Amino acid sequence: MTKIYHLSTCSTCKRIIEEIGKDKFDKFQDIKTEAITSDQLDAMKALSGSYESLFSRRSRQFRPMGLHEKELSEEDYKSLILQEYSFLKRPVIIADNQIFVGNSKKEVEKAKASL
Repeated sequence: MTKIYHLSTCSTCKRIIEEIGKDKFDKFQDIKTEAITSDQLDAMKALSGSYESLFSRRSRQFRPMGLHEKELSEEDYKSLILQEYSFLKRPVIIADNQIFVGNSKKEVEKAKASL
C-alpha cells in the first residue's frame, strides 16, 4: 500500500502528486482535515529514523513560537508535529517499508523511481 500525507491546498504537494501520478497512491490523507495520529507519527519515525527528520523548520509557526532559539528534543519534535500540522515536512510518502519525506528534487526522484 502506498500512502501520502499532504495538504490539499499546497501547490507543491499537488505538483508532486501529479508528477508521480495519482494512480500510484492507494490512500491520501490531507493533514489539515484529518490530523496525524500519534501512532501514524510513530510509524513514520520508525521508517525515517527520527522525529526531527519529519519536522519542518519552514513552518510559519517556527519563528513566532521562538523555536529557532531553543534546543529541541525528539519528544519536542513529536509533540509539535502533533499540535500543529504545518510542522510536518510535506509531503510524506510511505510505500511498503520505505518513506520519502519532503519536496526536495532528490526525494521526489527517489519516490518516483520506487513507485
